[in-house]
Amino acid sequence: MNAVVRQPWFFRALLVGGLYAAIGVVFAAPTNHVRGWRLAAWVASAAVYATHITYEEIRMRCSLWATAWHVAVAASVGGFGLAVAATVRSILVPPTYHRSRFLLALVVWPIVTGAPAFLVAIPAAAVLALLFRKRSASSLK
Repeated sequence: MNAVVRQPWFFRALLVGGLYAAIGVVFAAPTNHVRGWRLAAWVASAAVYATHITYEEIRMRCSLWATAWHVAVAASVGGFGLAVAATVRSILVPPTYHRSRFLLALVVWPIVTGAPAFLVAIPAAAVLALLFRKRSASSLK
């Protein structure tokens, strides 16, 4: 019972990961101005990423490692969602290459998205923690 109550971060990670996947799928749909849409997807994903780090660090007061882990899980869920979407699309529109790549993507994409998200979240959360502590310390004076 207590473990379920203390783990709401996982549901947030699923929600944020779903948002990453939705951004990836929706922003890939337009066939005109592909580079612009791709850049917009990167910007939207970066905004979600920064917001998630800020929320975990400031609002939830998680440790640096916990913040990085939560953000990495969300990014991995998003990568897995994109791999699932690509696999489904490969069934609907047969690719010109072997379909086994999509099965490999179900494993590789979560790792490729989660590991860098973890490594970047650690210093980002550390900077946020320093800024927030300085601000809260100066407001107490």
